[in-house]
Amino acid sequence: MNAVDAAVVGSGPNGLAAAVTLARAGLRVAVHEAADTLGGGLRGAALFDPDVHHDTCAAVHPMAAASPFFRAFGLTDRGVDLLHAPLSYAHPLPGAAPGLAWRDLDTTCDGLGADGPRWRRLLRPLTARGDDVADLLLSGMRRPAGLRAAPALAPRILRHGTRLTRSAFRGEQAPALLAGAAAHAVGPLPSLPGAAIGLLMAHLAHTTGWPLPRGGSRRIAEAMADDITAHGGSLHTGHPITDLRQLGPVRTILLDVSPTALLALGGDRLPPRYARALARYTYGPAAGKADFLVSAPVPWTDPDVRLAGTVHLGGTAAQLHRQETANALGGADGTPFVLVVDPAVTDPERALPGRRPLWAYAHLPPGDDRDPVPLITDTIERYAPGFRDTILASRGISGAEYARYNPNYVAGDIGTGAVTLRQSLARPVARWDPYRTPLPGVYLCSAATPPGPGVHGMCGLLAAKSALRREYGLPLPDLAPARKVTAP
Repeated sequence: MNAVDAAVVGSGPNGLAAAVTLARAGLRVAVHEAADTLGGGLRGAALFDPDVHHDTCAAVHPMAAASPFFRAFGLTDRGVDLLHAPLSYAHPLPGAAPGLAWRDLDTTCDGLGADGPRWRRLLRPLTARGDDVADLLLSGMRRPAGLRAAPALAPRILRHGTRLTRSAFRGEQAPALLAGAAAHAVGPLPSLPGAAIGLLMAHLAHTTGWPLPRGGSRRIAEAMADDITAHGGSLHTGHPITDLRQLGPVRTILLDVSPTALLALGGDRLPPRYARALARYTYGPAAGKADFLVSAPVPWTDPDVRLAGTVHLGGTAAQLHRQETANALGGADGTPFVLVVDPAVTDPERALPGRRPLWAYAHLPPGDDRDPVPLITDTIERYAPGFRDTILASRGISGAEYARYNPNYVAGDIGTGAVTLRQSLARPVARWDPYRTPLPGVYLCSAATPPGPGVHGMCGLLAAKSALRREYGLPLPDLAPARKVTAP
């Protein structure tokens, strides 16, 4: 292997973002991935039919459309088409009309009846400063950007992160829409971190949207990998790193791994105090994943729900809050929160005659070992009678099994750490520079660092920024794609 300046272990969105940034700064970078394919949470596969592609982890990417890293990187300029369904997300309700979050804020408000003006007052100040909201919440909070959004955002987080949220609306649709967005925090609700994530996700539904990449999530990973190799980097798949000495004499190492893996890689070289802090790091509830090959679109009872790029199933806001909190405490308390994506609604090319992929997650207690397929099937069937008859094939990955798919998903936690108030600010330990470890030249760049989970690349960007400054005295490079010069 040729000598390199920097090694990146793990090729999830953050590892690739770190490698892009380092390579753009002129460093010779090598990326090492244990799996046979790059991408981590962006991976996909043809599971049941060679012509039907499934996203085996993430499918829809609100944060990829909005994050400072991907805005600078320019996904669409690199041929990654971010497609939008007519309806950003929907939340069916038992015995009532569904909550519908259209891309257009006014259309959404018109459908919420008496709560329409309340939804507008909640989100209009945020949509008016959409980039600032994303910049602030995805900044890592050490040197926050987007501070102009803080006066509008802070009181809304305080209200909707506490029991005061119960008095914010009169009907069931609007609180369900906000609760479903907040449930992406995968933790107890209401909570301040859940409110921050809920407001971020809900306002994105009306700004940059909840897009799905044409052809699947792998397209994002491929664009990043292409940029790394174009700037002299190398990519090594099927190459697990179990000891940092495997990397040879390399000046800088960035690890897109969990704190648990960092403890194993660092061994007794980590200072005891830092190692104890890593050992105290907590993980959140599990995700149980189901992939289906189906013969037809999901037969949602409400025809508008059939237009949604993402569908949330979890009952009313009160029911969803109760279930998500029970999960965080380690026990189920009723119907799980289920997220459903029919990719062909947004990207019709993903469907073939009589065959199309369907993607779904259920939020479950940590380490849950149940097959999620029956749970998810029963939940969808409640809102889409006849769904079961469309299933041609299915595959389930329990929370307990998810760590084998991706070691960062400890006990099935796809966020690589509980999204608590403390761990929102101190991931994985309380340090001003949470990316820099006590080992010389070794940095952590996974979702266990600020700003936390999501396909946004910011953990990788911020870790690379720290490494460039401390190890090389270099600023962040330009990440934009090269401009094509047209002949006169």
